[in-house]
Amino acid sequence: MTLIIKGTDLKIEDVVNVARHGEKVELDPQAVERINRCRSMLEKKIAAHEIMYGVNTGIGEFSEVVLNDDQVKDFQKYLIYNHAAGIGDPMPLEYVRGAMVGRINVHAHGNSGNRIEITRTLVEMLNKGVTPYVCQKGSVGACGDLAPMSQIALLMMGEGKAYYKGELMDGKEAMEKAGIPIPGLQARDGLATINGCNVLTAMSALFLYDANNWLKQAEIAASMSLEALKANLGPYRSKIHEIRGFKGAIRTAGAIRKMVAGGDLADGKLKHKVQDAYSMRSTPQVIGAAHDAIAWARSQVEIELNGVGDNPIFFPEDNLQLSGDKFQVSPSELPFDMAGSAINMVSVLS
Repeated sequence: MTLIIKGTDLKIEDVVNVARHGEKVELDPQAVERINRCRSMLEKKIAAHEIMYGVNTGIGEFSEVVLNDDQVKDFQKYLIYNHAAGIGDPMPLEYVRGAMVGRINVHAHGNSGNRIEITRTLVEMLNKGVTPYVCQKGSVGACGDLAPMSQIALLMMGEGKAYYKGELMDGKEAMEKAGIPIPGLQARDGLATINGCNVLTAMSALFLYDANNWLKQAEIAASMSLEALKANLGPYRSKIHEIRGFKGAIRTAGAIRKMVAGGDLADGKLKHKVQDAYSMRSTPQVIGAAHDAIAWARSQVEIELNGVGDNPIFFPEDNLQLSGDKFQVSPSELPFDMAGSAINMVSVLS
């Protein structure tokens, strides 16, 4: 199958399929139109010498420095060199591929201002198996993945390193062997490749997918334990959880009932205590609360996957560019901290 990338409706499972299982991707034709329309607006603004952060100005402390025409051409290249400063061991390839599919989905909105060649190069890299070498450390905490994304952007200039067919090689060599033209970086292209928290979001998506499966395994293990301990199954009846109302607890209790159904314990053929140990009878509440936390984290991560975190952002329908701090990742970082606590809580229960 091929995943059609539209800028919307990208799910965690889609990221897993592309990042981990090599599913092919394709840009929706309307996304191509949006990218080209935005680029056309940007080029008109550049020609009119309209001041735009990160396009014809410096960044950070140099945002008030206006660049001349020659500097605009070189700025994107130096921007990538400046930020490609990660350290540590290589990042798992699935994280890098996940970040790339997330970045393509951002571009598909048509608000990033990059040339279509940049997005199509990312698509080809995913489909032909060219995965940039990216270091694990370098992100700015909960605020942007400029360092790791810059190691991806190096490939746009035929630089850096990349894996191809299981071998690590120079980026230019990997692109040539895969038959992918090197697009180079023009105005805005570099920043549009690195502007966001795509690595953190990809890591979150993969974690949440695995965490959901892990919670199902916790329910299986709990069911086996309850049968081995000849538990009182009263605490798992639906009424006791529906009257309180937490969706996760209702779900976990239902999963446990389904797994023990048909056994001697569920059929009342074995004796049990009036009330079991607290850890046993609180299993639906604990695992269920973890399900609720994971569900909230998933909702936030999928908003991030389908949103635009660039700075600046371009609105061609209004002939407008606005600058802010869109890649602040606190909206998904906070629920993700909770997700980690939830996994720890279920582990302690076990």
